[in-house]
Amino acid sequence: MQAADNLVVPSASAASDDADPTLGQLLHVSCIVLRQGVDLLDNHITANEQLTVHSQYLPGSTIGKHLRHSRDHFELLLDCIKSPPPRILSYDVRIRNTPMEQDRDAARTALLETIKHLEDVVPGADHSAPLTLQAVTPYMQEFGTSFGRELWFAALHCVHHWSMVRVIAGELKMKLADDFGFAPSTLLHQGRVAPLGRAKI
Repeated sequence: MQAADNLVVPSASAASDDADPTLGQLLHVSCIVLRQGVDLLDNHITANEQLTVHSQYLPGSTIGKHLRHSRDHFELLLDCIKSPPPRILSYDVRIRNTPMEQDRDAARTALLETIKHLEDVVPGADHSAPLTLQAVTPYMQEFGTSFGRELWFAALHCVHHWSMVRVIAGELKMKLADDFGFAPSTLLHQGRVAPLGRAKI
């Protein structure tokens, strides 16, 4: 399977006329970023052991942990928006030592399930739906936010963790796609041609 095959996602403009265009765009970006993780598993990770190698440069980090943690943010957000108001969101919830941290097939299945979950939930949501974000900073804090804002954060958070995956992959002598782990703003600034690097405005 070629890398490009994994990155094909529906165009944001393909949504129905009454769909929220903001959420369509955010869904598009989220799916692209998660499919980069699927591509990593399909075309670069060749053994389960590579998911659990501890980085020399990022103590405690493994590719498997970054895959799981990135997915967690999307799932926590989706669970929150499906709950009745008032909606309380916390990214501090951790479900550690899951199969996807150690097994390629489990990781691939989990990422694809999250993409499907996004495709099922996001189109029917309201990007301005209010949420209360709780965070330990280490003080307990609460912030007013919205579903759209947090969906963008989950996607950007995923890119951030892909950049750390890129470091570990380099330690393992893997050659990843040039745009893997780079924020859209960086790709645009550099004029890069990539799924998240072409200006859409």
